[in-house]
Amino acid sequence: MIKDIRPLKMRLRNEAKQYRSALSEQEKERLDKKIANKLLSLWSFREADTIFAYMSTGIEIGTDEIIAKAWELGKKVAVPRCIPGTRHMQFYYITDYSQLENGSFGVREPIPDKCIPATDSSNAICVVPALVFDKNCYRLGYGKGYYDRFLSGFEGSAVGLCYESCRNDALPHGKYDKSLDLFITETRIYTPAR
Repeated sequence: MIKDIRPLKMRLRNEAKQYRSALSEQEKERLDKKIANKLLSLWSFREADTIFAYMSTGIEIGTDEIIAKAWELGKKVAVPRCIPGTRHMQFYYITDYSQLENGSFGVREPIPDKCIPATDSSNAICVVPALVFDKNCYRLGYGKGYYDRFLSGFEGSAVGLCYESCRNDALPHGKYDKSLDLFITETRIYTPAR
């Protein structure tokens, strides 16, 4: 008999949200900077032509510094827009924040009329948000499946960002769940056991 893993996932998500909400602004900024510095030092980041990045919200690891550094290095930056009525995202290239508007779930999203759709992910990395992750680089997001669907067709490297305190030894996952290529926390970089 298959056990329903949804209550466990919900509990883990809630615990991660509580931990993040309790962080002081200074502590969050300190941890986020350590995570960003690790990402920016990766060979895959330095060599990528395009950075697919999420637009961070209050409890997520901040991505504004990562995006600014990518622009400074002459990289293309693509950010997601949720497609209404679906559980899919379309990434669009942006060159500054004036091309964004408040969209789904209160997240800044690209304005399609001001941006070009990103279609080439062959020499790219995707920076992926996570509430919880495990040592094999599986992740728990918010439970809508947007990134799972997107990453199924992504050709580049997928890098998750999360706090070390939100690491779990082994997350429940289904047969369609894929582990990411890397997970970065403020203390270390994880790769899945292959």
